[in-house]
Amino acid sequence: MHFPKQYQINLPILDTLRECAYKNHAAFYTPGHKRGQGISSSLASDFNSSIFKFDLPELPELDNLFASQGVIQQAQELAADAFGAEQTWFLVNGSTCGVEAAILATCNAGDKIILPRNVHSSSIAGLILSGAIPVFINPEYDSKLDIAHCITPEGVATALKQHPDTKAVMVVYPTYYGACGDISAIASLTHKHNIPLLVDEAHGAHFAFHPHLPISALAAGADLTVQSTHKVLGAMTQASMLHVQGDRIDRDRLSKSLQLLQSTSPSYLLLASLDAARQQMALQGKHLMSHTLQLAAEARTRIHQIPGLSVLECHPSTPGFCSLDPTRLTVTVSNLGLTGFEVDEILHEQLGVTAELPSLQHLTFIISFGNTQEDIEKLVQAFKLVAKRYQKEHLTDKKPLWDTSLSKMAYHVQISPRQAYFAATERVMITQASDRICAELVCPYPPGIPVLMPGEVITSQALDYLQQIQAQGGFISGCADSTLTTLSIVKEVKLNEYV
Repeated sequence: MHFPKQYQINLPILDTLRECAYKNHAAFYTPGHKRGQGISSSLASDFNSSIFKFDLPELPELDNLFASQGVIQQAQELAADAFGAEQTWFLVNGSTCGVEAAILATCNAGDKIILPRNVHSSSIAGLILSGAIPVFINPEYDSKLDIAHCITPEGVATALKQHPDTKAVMVVYPTYYGACGDISAIASLTHKHNIPLLVDEAHGAHFAFHPHLPISALAAGADLTVQSTHKVLGAMTQASMLHVQGDRIDRDRLSKSLQLLQSTSPSYLLLASLDAARQQMALQGKHLMSHTLQLAAEARTRIHQIPGLSVLECHPSTPGFCSLDPTRLTVTVSNLGLTGFEVDEILHEQLGVTAELPSLQHLTFIISFGNTQEDIEKLVQAFKLVAKRYQKEHLTDKKPLWDTSLSKMAYHVQISPRQAYFAATERVMITQASDRICAELVCPYPPGIPVLMPGEVITSQALDYLQQIQAQGGFISGCADSTLTTLSIVKEVKLNEYV
């Protein structure tokens, strides 16, 4: 459905919510604070008291998220038009529930799905919930920078050839660092096999609103994309959207999947924020993003000129890195003789600047239209101070620490992540874990690519790699024992039991 632009000024949810909030009536419905009248005085003193009037349940005027026919439906239709979708669903449980629903809507137990090794944990949850079997592709990895980029069309083509019974392909676009792969080519490949392309576009909700940003997943041909409207646009935290186009997605099944995963008591504060964020971008998106791009370009140029620092740039010849979101700024600090974590602590505690993502060699910053010129100035001056203090104490031209053998590592899914999740497990010393079936996710940073997943056979090669990263200063996440002394394995299962 396409609306004339003047329709985008409408705010169906917010306007109706305002009417209900200020309606003079006796409230005998949830929530218990009754439009703020019973709210804690401590909470009321820190928040604008009027906000609690808007914390309402699914009153008749406010529609129903799971069977929308009124203001929610109207708001979702306006959002679909603004973001270039055929149909849009509002998400109040974040992009996590959208990614999970995408897998549930396309894969039955035992079905194969192709996805990159550096997927978000929500994708692993989707595999557990659905019973789907992952066919993992390693993303392209820059060993010098310790950064994983995207999977390539060639990698997808090989996986489809080896697994022609695959039911869906999922990609991460963009990555946390803002790297974008050749999503148009991947979409063409999946459609030649008549299967849907699912996109975790959590960090790319702004792409549709400016020509100097990477192409949006929908414009590139994706069948389904999930966007965290709160991450880079103006919605409240936890408020996201799921967009669909074409006929490769069963939309009824998708709706049913979302009903399994979303709250039956959705927050209208979140829904109204999605409504307002859509209106803001539909009417002012290009102007807002032009301002954002200007701020980001200034920050990138000035920080790149500081001795001892460099910024992540896109080189067209780099596999898995066709374009870069210019509003995502990644600064390499390793030549200062400090880790990204150490610089992050200095910036946050001493200089009043807080990054989005610290890693061993880098700091990543999200620049949005909520930032100001003063923010950029503070960021640049903070880096100048840190660089001046530390650059003379360190030798430059540091060699990469990490073994690139990860790209050659073999993975074998012995049982599905779902089977591993629900199986009886035990914890064993890492020296006893080889050839057993892993029961947890083990992800080293850098490079942020899981080395072991639930249901995979633990190899000595994987263990050696993990121990090498840990010995050289990296850290391990996802598993219960971050020291990697022990691992959780599936109990009493021989390798031939789940072929």
